[in-house]
Amino acid sequence: MVGADGMLPLPWLAEPLRQALATQRAHALLLHGPQGVGQFELALTLAQAWLCETDGAARPCGHCASCKLVHARSHPDLLVLLPEALRESLGWAGSDEGEGADDKGGKRKPSKEIRVDEVRTAIGFAQTTSARGRGKVVVIHPAERMNGIAANALLKTLEEPPGAARLLLSCAAPDALLPTIRSRCQALPLPLPQAPDAARWLAEREVAQPEVLLAATGGQPQDALDWSAEGIDARQWAALPQELARGDAGGLAAWPLPRVIDTLQKLCHDAMRVAAGSTPRYFPAAAMPPAASLEVLSRWAQELQRTARYAEHPWNAGLLVESLTQQARTALTKRP
Repeated sequence: MVGADGMLPLPWLAEPLRQALATQRAHALLLHGPQGVGQFELALTLAQAWLCETDGAARPCGHCASCKLVHARSHPDLLVLLPEALRESLGWAGSDEGEGADDKGGKRKPSKEIRVDEVRTAIGFAQTTSARGRGKVVVIHPAERMNGIAANALLKTLEEPPGAARLLLSCAAPDALLPTIRSRCQALPLPLPQAPDAARWLAEREVAQPEVLLAATGGQPQDALDWSAEGIDARQWAALPQELARGDAGGLAAWPLPRVIDTLQKLCHDAMRVAAGSTPRYFPAAAMPPAASLEVLSRWAQELQRTARYAEHPWNAGLLVESLTQQARTALTKRP
C-alpha cells in the first residue's frame, strides 16, 4: 500500500501499478507472478487506489481518509480474504482470527485453505451498498488456496458482479486455478524485478551479499529477505554443495522439510547444468563440486520429485534429512 509519504512498499511495483490503473477496467482482475515478488502488495495498492478519495490522483494519495482506513485495516468497503495460516505473517490478523477450535473443543492448526464459508461471506460483502461511495473491493490471496467448493461458489459473482464491486485475485500458480475462474478475470502478469533493483532493495535492508540469496530464491526478493531474517546467509548457502557432497547435512537439519527438498532440487538442477557444461543458476559457480554423472543426477532428480509430492507428510524429519543427504552425496560424487 502507498503510505502518507507517497512511497510504494516495493519499488518495482511502480510500473505494474501504473499500467494496471491506466488499462485495467474489468470487474475481476487476476494478478499472477512468481512467489515473493509482491502480488499481495500490488493487490492491496490497487484496492487502495480504487477506493482513494483524492480526485485526479495518478495513484493512491496515501493521506486521504480512505487511504488511512486501508492502512488501518479497517476500511468498510475493503475485504481481504486470506487463509488463516497466512493472516498473521501478512499483517492482516484480527482479534477473532487465527487458530480455532476443532470438533472436540481443542485447538486446531490454522487452515492453509480459503474455505467456502469465507468465500460466501465475501460474496455477501460485495452485494452490500458501498459505505463511502467509491465501490467495494474484495482481495483474495493466494487465489489458488481456494478449495474446489470455494472456487465454484465464486464463479457466479465473477460472471455477474454486483453493483460497483471489484474483485482482485492474486496468486503465484494461476494454472492451479479452475479454467472457469481464469476465463472470468482480466489477467495482469507480474514479472520478477530486475536483479540490480532487487539486490539494491535487499542491501538497503542490511542483507549481506544480496545477489547470492537472490539467486538462491530464484530472483524472488521477498523470499530472500525472509531467509535472511531466519538466519540463512550467503556464506551458509554457498557452503551447502560441498557439505552435501561430503555427506554432511550441515544446517539443513534445522530447516522445514519442504525447504530442504526444494534446496536439494535446486542443487540437483545446478549440478545437471554443470554436468552439461553450463553455469549454475541457484548456487555460485565456485561453490559447486566437480561435474558429476548426468545419468545419476537424472535419477536423483526423479527421486527428489517423488519425495516432493509428500513434503508435508509427517515424516521423522531427522531420518528423512539423513537419507536425503546420503542420496545427495552419492549423486554429487559419482563421476561420468
